[in-house]
Amino acid sequence: MNWKLNFKKNPDTVKPKKSKTREWVDAIVFAVLVSTVIRGLLFSAYAIPSGSMEGTQLTGDYLFVSKLSYGPRMPNTPLSIPFTEPVMYGIKTYFGALQLPYFRLPGLTTIKNRDIVVFNKPDEAGPEYNIPVDQRTCLIKRCQAIPGDVLKIIDGQVYINGKVAPNAPKQQTSYAIVTNGQDINVDALQDLHVTVRQQISPDSYEMVMPAAAAAIIKTYSNIKSVTPVVARARFYDAEIFPHNEKFKWNLDNFGPIKLPKKGWTTPLNDSTLTLYRRAIEVYENNKVTVNGKDILINGKKADTYTFKMDYYWMMGDNRHDSLDSRFWGYVPEDHIIGKAMLTWFSTDSTKNIFNRVRWDRVLRPIN
Repeated sequence: MNWKLNFKKNPDTVKPKKSKTREWVDAIVFAVLVSTVIRGLLFSAYAIPSGSMEGTQLTGDYLFVSKLSYGPRMPNTPLSIPFTEPVMYGIKTYFGALQLPYFRLPGLTTIKNRDIVVFNKPDEAGPEYNIPVDQRTCLIKRCQAIPGDVLKIIDGQVYINGKVAPNAPKQQTSYAIVTNGQDINVDALQDLHVTVRQQISPDSYEMVMPAAAAAIIKTYSNIKSVTPVVARARFYDAEIFPHNEKFKWNLDNFGPIKLPKKGWTTPLNDSTLTLYRRAIEVYENNKVTVNGKDILINGKKADTYTFKMDYYWMMGDNRHDSLDSRFWGYVPEDHIIGKAMLTWFSTDSTKNIFNRVRWDRVLRPIN
């Protein structure tokens, strides 16, 4: 028997033409796939919703964030609706029953001191929230300390490993302003990007501004004094990490505290457990119990603990109007999203429609 195999294409066979609807569906599917890959692996766009980074980044800035810089993080919840908020109209847009372990591809660089970083809010970790890491609120802050650094804040000035950390050029803090009773020009305050936090008396105010603006306000004829507002040393603020009276820390006087580093082993005692328990228990998924003087990790007595991840210390440039690591502690590496690279657009909601766009901030590099 002779078998003849004909692999030649029949010239009379005509491939059916796609309908307009099918062409549109294919185009949309392709666009979604490409944009999802780009957004997941290369870069994403984010908006600044609050003033915690003013005057470096302003409310209404729109940013490009590079995920390649520190390595693209693979999603914990791969089954989610792209380009949506985690919860819309009270309904989750992700399938939380399927969660993958933390994994990150190699990056172009590592996080360095003073990088501006976008990350998921670590305060939303823990069983009481039950939110996967990649679905937690996104924040933007400046990295003040990297793994292994010892951080201390003295009268509002950050020190890293015993040395003064350079301040951001437009870093802001609170000042007590005393006038001679005459009103301050409101337009002048707006031009200097000064925020009036409160009026204490007819001639006394608390205002938030950069040091350069404070120097200018001092020259006004109706200003008697401009003094930085600084919480006194050893004044205990219960809202400040680690929320324990053993550590009498506050916004302006804090530490010293060492940032955990992957592979670093710390002895365990009352003090170190207070500082690192959240990292050990919540971020690294261990069960910690205290039985008398004994510390047990996963049911076994432990005198030391070796960290599995790197941790970072993030703070806003608007020092007295920023919820940051001073309130909720370290940021674990699995919460890092990427490096803020470019302000591609910016709007000021307080202006009218003709003056709303801040053209001087469009396509502006971030540093």
